[in-house]
Amino acid sequence: MKLARSLHTRAAKTNALVYTPPTPPPARPGPLSGTRVAVKDNICTRDMPTTCSSEMLRDFTSPFDATVVSLLRAAGAQIVGKANCDEFGMGSLNVHSIHGPVLNPWVPRDEHEHAPRSAGGSSGGSAAAVAAGLCDVALGTDTGGSVRLPAAYCGVVGLKPSYGLLSRWGVVSYSDSLDCVGVLARSVADVHKVFATLNHHDPRDPTSLPPSIRQRARSAPARGRDPSDLRGLTIGIPQEYFPAELPALPLRPLLRALRARGAALVPVSLPSTRFALSAYYVIASAEAGSSLGRFDGVRYGKHVPPPPGADRAKASQVYAHSRTKGFGREVRKRVLLGTYALSADAFDNYFLQAQRVRRLIKADFDRVFLKPNPLRGSPSRSDEREEEGKVDVLLHPSAMRTAPPLPAPSPATHLDAYVQDTLTTPASLAGLPALSVPAGLADGWPVGVSVVGQWGDEEGVLGVGRVVEAVVGM
Repeated sequence: MKLARSLHTRAAKTNALVYTPPTPPPARPGPLSGTRVAVKDNICTRDMPTTCSSEMLRDFTSPFDATVVSLLRAAGAQIVGKANCDEFGMGSLNVHSIHGPVLNPWVPRDEHEHAPRSAGGSSGGSAAAVAAGLCDVALGTDTGGSVRLPAAYCGVVGLKPSYGLLSRWGVVSYSDSLDCVGVLARSVADVHKVFATLNHHDPRDPTSLPPSIRQRARSAPARGRDPSDLRGLTIGIPQEYFPAELPALPLRPLLRALRARGAALVPVSLPSTRFALSAYYVIASAEAGSSLGRFDGVRYGKHVPPPPGADRAKASQVYAHSRTKGFGREVRKRVLLGTYALSADAFDNYFLQAQRVRRLIKADFDRVFLKPNPLRGSPSRSDEREEEGKVDVLLHPSAMRTAPPLPAPSPATHLDAYVQDTLTTPASLAGLPALSVPAGLADGWPVGVSVVGQWGDEEGVLGVGRVVEAVVGM
């Protein structure tokens, strides 16, 4: 099951990095000394613009570094550039950007003439930069799959940590209850090293969880980290993540190899999964409408003066011109959807219903995981007794298909662009750690498999990720 390296990269043509520092600082001593890191364009850096790939912030340079960037610099990492992304993180194909689309750097050798393929979004620039060798590690943000999807499409490793572990101070918000800073690299070991560097409580971030909860999550030892002996590890295969529409992917040999090493594979059901995509877009859009309300051209963002004769009596009329010119079509669409979902007529039927679905999704995950959820406090005796049929981690495809061909230059308006997130949104809604690891090739293009664990069980998820990496690379 060796992962064939029948691919070559086109680093110069990916459009992955949109800014580079004027004078890269010398490497500092530390655990990440000499590590080249690209930072997604919605994470603040003091020495390069932070535009969120939007006309609204085209000329903005932050006066400070985001917490995660400061931690990287303190550990000796070199920030080599800002990575292209979908505007404000909204998109699955990395085509909604003022810098142009990101091209997938992987090209099968026997495909001399081919349509350019997507690097995935919204962190497509981060994934493409890693795959093309422009950096060793990249930071992205994951709201509904924006790290895992491009990682799968570009053949790299991508981690979305548990919500609340990595600081979001200095990260431009899209959806406050979903956004997570993620890590992409070519190996699980590199992802783990950077995650450990960033995994600290930040008092400046109100969503950063305190050390007491972090310690509670670390109290249970992780299992299944030895690639040669997986006895005692139970892997759940969620049936809802293998729909009839899913094409044939090279996952069966991987599952057989895991079983041969002693892992128990058991089918599980997460029935609320079918509602996850709808709930995600309602919640994310509603929160986006609130988060982006500050960009009105007066307080923040590009100001576009109203044309002669325009009504200036109402502030909203003045704001409208700046927001219409500053925001791209996809952002305007989601802000309008979110505004409607929060309106008096739709609040109960859409936003509250989506929050109820979110609770059901969390309950589904808690029901199948052996490890209790640290956010619920100490486990009850009934939780400790009911271990039969429960699993350590879940394993499923990272994406519905391989990297899709890029659409025409006009903005995508069909539903296919949104369906890309079908397999990734449930873990985001539940705030769980999820890791996409390369699992082989399908028709010459990378395929990813996702490992999902209980909240705070990054060690277990990364441990199983190492096993998958070792099995596929044999």
